[in-house]
Amino acid sequence: MTAHPVMMPFLLGMSWMDPEWWLNEFGGAFFWISLVIVFVECGLFFPFLPGDTLLFAMGLFIAGDKIDVVPGPEALDLLVALALFTAAGIAGNIAGYEIGRAIGTPLYEREGRILKKKYFDQTHAFFEKHGNKALVIGRFVPFVRTYVTVVAGVSQMERRRFITWSLVGAALWVLSIVLLGYFLGAAFPGLGENIDKAIIVILAFSVIPVAYEWWKHKRHARTTV
Repeated sequence: MTAHPVMMPFLLGMSWMDPEWWLNEFGGAFFWISLVIVFVECGLFFPFLPGDTLLFAMGLFIAGDKIDVVPGPEALDLLVALALFTAAGIAGNIAGYEIGRAIGTPLYEREGRILKKKYFDQTHAFFEKHGNKALVIGRFVPFVRTYVTVVAGVSQMERRRFITWSLVGAALWVLSIVLLGYFLGAAFPGLGENIDKAIIVILAFSVIPVAYEWWKHKRHARTTV
């Protein structure tokens, strides 16, 4: 199955960004590859396959019996998948945090084109303002979940606080999206054959937080002029 034409702007013309392509190419091994993808996206600054899309698709694939994670009933596949994806997500977060913490001072002092001091300062202020929920909410926003980890490390956020609430965020993120895909796949068996259309909906919901923050920022900028 190839990507639906409507998906092409999202996929940038690259079939390897379509979960169905990965399943066709690697079969059941795609599950184990997907754990690496989630780890990378959550901590190593390279979101090449949107995690929301991947988790939703994995729920559909498990419900449609296209992927067997471990020998045994389907319910066991689901439980193991939830546990391993959560572990991959928090492990990626910790890796990104430790990288940011280790090289944070040089990055802050050097101030490149992308990693500017003001970004670090604003992110630190964001954490101070929103507290623990910043780590949970940020998990559901594409790209934010990738880069917020290194900024938290650079900002020298307290390690125990970061790990605790990153775990909460990872668990909520994985459970909500995988279970959504699983239960929709179980309720509508044909959905697995039209995964590209379902992914459009997931991507749309993923963009909403970004669009809202952009609108709020523009509105604030107009009122302060």
